[in-house]
Amino acid sequence: MVEANVPSPFMLYVVWHREYDLGAKIAKTLHNHFGSHRYRNIAGGAGVRVIFRNSAAPDSQTPIPVDWDSADTTATVTLIDRSLANDRAWVRYVIGLSREADVRGFRARVFPVEMEAGTLDIGIEEQAFRWVRWTGTSDEREQRLIRDITHEFCRMLRHHLAQLQHPDAEDDLEQYLKKVNVFLSHSKHDGHGELVAEKIRDWFHSNSALSSFLDVHDIPAGLPFSTVINHSIQDGILVAVYTDSYSSREWCRHEVIRAKLMNVPMLVVDCLQTLDERAFPYLGNVPFIRMDPDRTDRIDQIAGILLDETFKDFLWRCRVERLRELHPQTMFTARSPELISLASFPDSTGDFERVIVYPDPPLGTGEARLFSDVAHNVSLYNLTEWLAEVGE
Repeated sequence: MVEANVPSPFMLYVVWHREYDLGAKIAKTLHNHFGSHRYRNIAGGAGVRVIFRNSAAPDSQTPIPVDWDSADTTATVTLIDRSLANDRAWVRYVIGLSREADVRGFRARVFPVEMEAGTLDIGIEEQAFRWVRWTGTSDEREQRLIRDITHEFCRMLRHHLAQLQHPDAEDDLEQYLKKVNVFLSHSKHDGHGELVAEKIRDWFHSNSALSSFLDVHDIPAGLPFSTVINHSIQDGILVAVYTDSYSSREWCRHEVIRAKLMNVPMLVVDCLQTLDERAFPYLGNVPFIRMDPDRTDRIDQIAGILLDETFKDFLWRCRVERLRELHPQTMFTARSPELISLASFPDSTGDFERVIVYPDPPLGTGEARLFSDVAHNVSLYNLTEWLAEVGE
């Protein structure tokens, strides 16, 4: 089969000292999030592998080494508390992980987490997440850790995808440092669209490493409005702030259609208060989250969902990039296809068969029949079906 010898695009290790009880709880939370079903259909097999390193190997004082080469990219989250910082053998182990990752470039990264004050002075050079400085409950800090490391995982996969597309390119630190960009699509013609978009933007800048595009702030003078809008949409994820007037605004509709045609990840923030007389049809087939526009109290959840969607998109694109090279006439889409997907084919004329491949599970019978009725020369396959069809 085509994928038989293709490594997984991403693997996660979690390292903590065996005497640190909170470490086990945090590791379980990371496993439940990244190793869960939400990534299974995107990453393949059982989904993202999450492996623990917290117990000493036989005849050793420290865990077995990390296998850096069984996945295309490998991240190691290291929870550093006093029990680890005071154990010389574990300190050598952690420093060794950092050195091993460093020689592999951006495809392997170690992410230290300062769990207790004063524990980073053990000889590591990597910037750390400062759990000890974060406010909120332990559960709230766990969710922040998930958001923040997901952003870093997106950077790793984005870099790996660029390497797949341009194998001769050198590691580019400037490209790696680019933040995930969020395009905030909103209407200015009701009482909430612009206000909610501004609050989301302010929260991102104060509480995360995300960057954002908001037209009133981010379109340089002297450049055509449409040129900047179209360029910015394809460079990240689109968040549609869905208020009462959203569907009636031409530019809001343009931004959504552009995102769909570019296969950009999307999230809809549902802030409707009274009525949308004609809901824009292309807002569908993406995650929705409800938020009261007067309270705007779910922005942290919005950030988490959009980072998950971006991570899934990069996982999928890294997974299918080699397949895309072998089958250039096949469209690989990270979400279930919809009729607007037909407009994404570069050549919409002719009678030759077109193929769309998407993550498992398969479309329902009604949706598949609709495609067949509208476009008789388009074949739809979930990835498992397609691999069986073209197996080598």
